[in-house]
Amino acid sequence: MKHQINLGNAEAELAINVIKEELLKRKKAAVIAVADAHGELVALLRLDGAPLQSVTVGMNKAFTAAREGKPTLEIGAKMRDPQKGYSIAYFGDPRYTGFPGGMPVIVDGQTAGAVAVSGLSGMEDMELAQMGVEAILKTVRSA
Repeated sequence: MKHQINLGNAEAELAINVIKEELLKRKKAAVIAVADAHGELVALLRLDGAPLQSVTVGMNKAFTAAREGKPTLEIGAKMRDPQKGYSIAYFGDPRYTGFPGGMPVIVDGQTAGAVAVSGLSGMEDMELAQMGVEAILKTVRSA
């Protein structure tokens, strides 16, 4: 029987708080989504002023990063590759996305979930999501 590591409420709150604090410092608004190992939503925060469409995009980024165990930027790059590219439709689920900003949380070689940010530039979304991932991994390592 396989034991699966999953992000829970405590990890989701930690990631959201770290990212929220950074967004407030930068005077910016975005959506922060955290998913478990299955890609299902654990927590979501839409800061005041964040684009409404970023709610769905943020949830989909977290879903994709968790399900695939890789950053959504990587999936998007493969979709756009003229030689080796493929349609996102091959994944068979409309929630898959290649927009940057979804980052998996890998613990002991297993995907435990994902953190995603949506509403800013792709690079800034990725940077902030990675901050949330690092905060989670820091607590896992010290436990």
